[in-house]
Amino acid sequence: MDLFEHQAKELFAEYGIPVPTGKVAHTPAEARAIAEEFAAAGVSRVVVKAQVKTGGRGKAGGVKLADSPADAEEKATQILGMDIKGHTVHKVLVEEASAIAQEYYFSFLLDRANRTSLSICSVEGGMDIEEVAATTPDRVAMVPIDAQTGVDRAKAREIAEQGHLPAEALDGAAELVERLWAVFTDEDATLVEVNPLILTADGQVKALDGKVTLDGNAEFRQPDHAALEDAASADPLEAAAKAKDLNYVKLDGTVGIIGNGAGLVMSTLDVVAYAGEQFGGQRPANFLDIGGGASAEVMANGLEIVLSDPSVKSVFVNVFGGITACDAVANGIVSAYKLLADRGETVDRPLVVRLDGNNAELGRQILSDAALPGVERVDTMDDAAKRAAELAVGA
Repeated sequence: MDLFEHQAKELFAEYGIPVPTGKVAHTPAEARAIAEEFAAAGVSRVVVKAQVKTGGRGKAGGVKLADSPADAEEKATQILGMDIKGHTVHKVLVEEASAIAQEYYFSFLLDRANRTSLSICSVEGGMDIEEVAATTPDRVAMVPIDAQTGVDRAKAREIAEQGHLPAEALDGAAELVERLWAVFTDEDATLVEVNPLILTADGQVKALDGKVTLDGNAEFRQPDHAALEDAASADPLEAAAKAKDLNYVKLDGTVGIIGNGAGLVMSTLDVVAYAGEQFGGQRPANFLDIGGGASAEVMANGLEIVLSDPSVKSVFVNVFGGITACDAVANGIVSAYKLLADRGETVDRPLVVRLDGNNAELGRQILSDAALPGVERVDTMDDAAKRAAELAVGA
């Protein structure tokens, strides 16, 4: 889960990391009121920053300096509703302007390739780190972190020195980096990034920006993270699927996909996309992994979610029987039709089912005997994908 900048900074502040003071506004009037609060406290200039979960906000015009409350209202009017890389701006962060002397870059991230954590530090901040690494690689320090020893104050200072931070910033940077490591580990983050990390005119080191990605696999031990979710921008189908404990991702095609096992479902997406080229470019409408247990309730919930998408014209159920045998899956599909009917929901789009593996013949026979309306049984994955794409055109 990615956090908004203001959420990241609120998290930083809990760990004693210096950040500029700011508040979130959802309307231009709210932005003006916040700027008026700053003005009353003697802070005349504020920065109005678009809150979207993507980079490049400054280049897109989503970060603007305001010299007065009226100016803050005007800047918020310009920013709210903007589209930044496909993200619509619904709120802005209005914060005190900082007297920036120098800008640096710092991050902790999960280095999956090397199975370790990695710190990246550079004296060249305020721009894309990829650009810095490409143009001046000697100015970027990439330091692996031993999970057993972590990052104490001495290690943090060593990282800052390798990133070529100047002497006047080392003490403040070391303290801040040590605390960022606490955020990274305590909050089960896969990324904690500050760009820019700044040295102010009066010698303070602050996190002027913040980007945090939290590991969704750690939700079971991070109950407070649920409050950080952006429910307003979540896809309603994905939210409904999550409530039913289904692994569902909305895509932009017309063929609904249900499978057991993430690898099989991913392969199914590719096969359907390839087959769909013969039928006007039909593509998968979703990723849905029902996992190892295809009970009637799970299958019914899966069908309900997939069929709730009006763009779905046909459904491809692709199952390879393993621990859960194909006859159990077939009985699940039959029972799912009954459950949906009991809920007052009709399966009104064609369903193509491919069963293979453990007890495949028995599963196929169960489906044939049930003679469910709109259900077609196809024995191979390629042929089933082709038929599902063809039916999507017909529907």
